Amino acid sequence: MIIDSHAYCFPPADSPAGHPTAADHLRWVQGGQASHHQPAWRIRDRAPASSDVLAAPGGAMDFDNLPDVNFRVDHDKGRVVWTIDGEDFTKQFYPPNLPHLEYTPHNLLAEMDYAGVDKVLLHVDAMLGRDPAFQAESVAVDPERIYSLAPVDEWRLAGELDAVIAETVAAVEQHGLHAIKFNPPHAYYYRSDPWDGEHLRPFWEAVAALGVPIFFTLGTGPGEASVLQTVESRRRGYLAELDILVRWMERYPDVLCSLTHGFPWRLFLDDDPAGSPSRIELPDEIWAPFANPNLGLEVCFPVRLGDVFDYPYRELWPTLEQMVERIGAERLLWGTDMPFQNRFCTYRQSRRWIEDYCGFLSAEDLAAIMGGTCARVLGLRSRN
Repeated sequence: MIIDSHAYCFPPADSPAGHPTAADHLRWVQGGQASHHQPAWRIRDRAPASSDVLAAPGGAMDFDNLPDVNFRVDHDKGRVVWTIDGEDFTKQFYPPNLPHLEYTPHNLLAEMDYAGVDKVLLHVDAMLGRDPAFQAESVAVDPERIYSLAPVDEWRLAGELDAVIAETVAAVEQHGLHAIKFNPPHAYYYRSDPWDGEHLRPFWEAVAALGVPIFFTLGTGPGEASVLQTVESRRRGYLAELDILVRWMERYPDVLCSLTHGFPWRLFLDDDPAGSPSRIELPDEIWAPFANPNLGLEVCFPVRLGDVFDYPYRELWPTLEQMVERIGAERLLWGTDMPFQNRFCTYRQSRRWIEDYCGFLSAEDLAAIMGGTCARVLGLRSRN
C-alpha cells in the first residue's frame, strides 16, 4: 500500500478559505511569497527580481503594514502577481498549472491514480487555508483514500486559548479529521515562551486527550524571522526546538508524532567552497529525539531541495540511508508536499527515486517507508 503522508488540497488563493475575508487570506499569501526561496522575476522579460518587497517591516504577522503592491492572483496563468513602478512581477511558490491557485481533491485523486498512490494524508497551512470544514469536504470525496490533518491557529493561542482549544477539538470530533498539524513558529508570533510551556498546558492536555497523532513542523525558534540570524544560529535554534520536542514527548508518552518535511535540509547542506553543495551533513545531536519510539520522520526531499539537486537525487541517497540506519524504516514516512513538489519532478518520479534507485533499501524497508509507517501512525489497516 502506497501512502503519501504529505499532500494538500486548497481553495483559490483569493477566496476566504477559513480566514475572515478573502483579503485576509491574500495577506497570508503575500507574506508567504515574501519569505520563500523560490525565485521571482519580472514578467515582461523574465529578468530575475526579488520578492523581499512583499514583506512587512514588522515581520510575518505584520499584516496591517504589508507593502501595497497590488498583490493579486492571475487566475488564467495560476500564479501571483504584484506591481512596482508599473512593472509586473511574479514567482512560483505555487507550482505552475494551477488555474485560480486552487487544488481540489479531484485534482489530487487524478494524480494519485496516475502515479499509483493508494492513500494520502492532507496537511494544512494558513497560507493555503484554515478551514476544517474544507478539509472534511475533501476527505468526503473519497474517504477510503483521503485523510486529513486538522489546522490549529497557533498564533491565536496567546490571546484566545479557549477558543483555539474548542476549534481543534471540534476539527477532530465533529469534522472527523484524523490527526493534528502544529507549527511552533506560528506560536512564537505574539510571545516567545517555549511552546511546551505552562501557558499552553491546557491546549496540550486537550489535544493529547483526543488520541490522534500530531505532526510538527519545527522552525528555528522565536527569532526565526530575524534578518540577523546566521546559518549557524538557525541550526542552533532548530536543535533547541528539538529539545523542546523531547520534553513534550516525555510529558505526553502516549501520543504518536512525526516531523514533517524531515529536517530543515537547506540548513545542513555542506559548505562547498565552490558554492555548489554536494551533500547534507547532519550533526549527531539531531538524532537524539528519536530515542523516543513515538517519533517518526518524513522522507521528503524533492520539494525542499529540487532546486539544488536534480533527479534521481544521488546526492541525497546517503542521507536516506543514514535515516534508515539511525532510526529505522519503520519510523520513516514518505511524503511529497503535493502539488508543490511538481515544481521539480513528477509525482511518479517522487516515488521512483526511492523505489528504483535506492538499492540499499530492502523490500521491508520500502514497504514501511512508502506506506506502512503512515498506516500504522494513522491506525489504518493494510490492504490485502
